[in-house]
Amino acid sequence: MGQLVEVHIVHAFTHDNKGGNPAGVVLQADDYTTAQKLQIARAVGLSETAFVSSCDTATYRLDFFTPNRQIAHCGHATIATFSLLRELGKVSEGQCSKQTIDGKRDILIQGDLALMQQSAPRYQVITADDTEITGTTSLYARILQSMGLSEHDLIRDKLPTVVNTGNAFLAIPIKGRDCLFNIQANHEEIGNISEELDLVGFYPFTLDVQNSNHAASTRMFAPRYGIGEESATGTAAGPLACLLYTQYNMPGATFQIEQGALMEPASPKPDQG
Repeated sequence: MGQLVEVHIVHAFTHDNKGGNPAGVVLQADDYTTAQKLQIARAVGLSETAFVSSCDTATYRLDFFTPNRQIAHCGHATIATFSLLRELGKVSEGQCSKQTIDGKRDILIQGDLALMQQSAPRYQVITADDTEITGTTSLYARILQSMGLSEHDLIRDKLPTVVNTGNAFLAIPIKGRDCLFNIQANHEEIGNISEELDLVGFYPFTLDVQNSNHAASTRMFAPRYGIGEESATGTAAGPLACLLYTQYNMPGATFQIEQGALMEPASPKPDQG
């Protein structure tokens, strides 16, 4: 590009100010082309980089890029961006908004927190006899094989479900934490299925949690977007919370979801609490 680009690296969804998921944030990005934004995101090398531009229809326009393509929304990069804007005095307490390629979303600044709106959930259950994708192996079987799982590894009477609140993820109900840790991800096949179903990625989860205050423990694989595994994914946690509330009858107005603890290396690391 022939010019220096200032990129802020902000960790979102931290635990006791440790771990979390780093996002790149580029301010005053109005003059960058789509190709240049992709080039910058690839050079930054994080799962997502947010580009902040002026906007007539919202407080700011945000464009999100992974290392290999643009993505409609990104939870941790949204939180990172508005937390940075708050720190720089560019947004104040109360409601503001972001405009993306997929429409406008509300943002609430509440003290040190940045809270983001997601769309109402849409569900698609993947059944054991689902053969919508051509081939001799069912989609259900391919999903299990792509994670090195068998049907016995799933929560009894529960099925993989695509949930979409702006971005689509495949939530896969795993019966135990050890099984979730031992997943053998076939990134090529996960990418193929994600392309066929128009997913961001796979979001296997278990109700067998490390902290009793948490609702679920998860992992997230998104090779279609150049992300092997991600340590915190707001646009996947939101859909999972909807699924737990509506399909698993889990009570409560808020849910805390673990992610990153089963990665290698873990985020946060085990000695970080």
